[in-house]
Amino acid sequence: MTSGKDVDAVGHRVVHGGTRYRTAVRVDDRVLKGIEALAEFAPLHNRVAAQGIRAARGLLPKTPQVAAFDTAFHATLGEEQFLYPVPWGWHREYGIRRFGFHGLSVEWSLGQAATLLDRATDDLALVVAHLGSGCSVTAVLHGRSVATSMGLTPMEGLMMGTRSGSIDPGILLYMLRRRRAGWRELEQLLDHESGLVGVSGRRAGMRELEKAAGDGNHRARLAIDMFVARAAAGIAAVATALPRLDALVFTGGIGEHSASVRDAVVRRLRMLGAVRTLTVEAREDAVIAAQTARLLQQ
Repeated sequence: MTSGKDVDAVGHRVVHGGTRYRTAVRVDDRVLKGIEALAEFAPLHNRVAAQGIRAARGLLPKTPQVAAFDTAFHATLGEEQFLYPVPWGWHREYGIRRFGFHGLSVEWSLGQAATLLDRATDDLALVVAHLGSGCSVTAVLHGRSVATSMGLTPMEGLMMGTRSGSIDPGILLYMLRRRRAGWRELEQLLDHESGLVGVSGRRAGMRELEKAAGDGNHRARLAIDMFVARAAAGIAAVATALPRLDALVFTGGIGEHSASVRDAVVRRLRMLGAVRTLTVEAREDAVIAAQTARLLQQ
């Protein structure tokens, strides 16, 4: 166990920062309470992050703790992107809006793409497709997020490993109205029993699903085809926020390791013309470390 003397700081990934935390911040009791309060919008993530921060503060009480937020990169979204077409009071009174996630991954992918293309980050128009257990797509222009698929919570957008992504809200109203499920059950089912798992019936990674599909398993093949279709549709949708598309960047566990998924997605996007594609290893840890160092040097 470290004594803490060789640790300059501890950086923590926090998924939801709301409107308050738009950059990395040094953690104190007030910040920790704010992170916990936002767990309502990211229950799978913020509570765990808060527990990790508390544990680190207990082990290293004299070491600076810094929270870096997945939502922060998307603080540049315009109103036409972050507002929902719902009653205006929902936004004003309840704070209902799009936040977007995977921002740390997108920031890393942007930097790597600039290096690979030998261009400045503020000279690029990209779509970053983070495809893994959680999935999102983000349009980046001049180094800024201009459109993204995840919303108020990390449940919106693409089909994911265990999350449904976007579905007809009428489905949820029907389930509630007919008492097929309560809100707690819906939350559990949409977060843990949907997506690739829900369609395929298998708790397996993409590699195992591809093998099952190759062996003739219909539901595994269907799950992959649905995943590809929704990923391509999401990429095409956010690309409309860009004046051009310099490159499509794949990252995340599936984005990095499944060439067949990448190829299938790109084939569905042929109508966009020839688009350069890049594959980048996700390194949120490197971004967190850099943000932590910058903050403590101020």
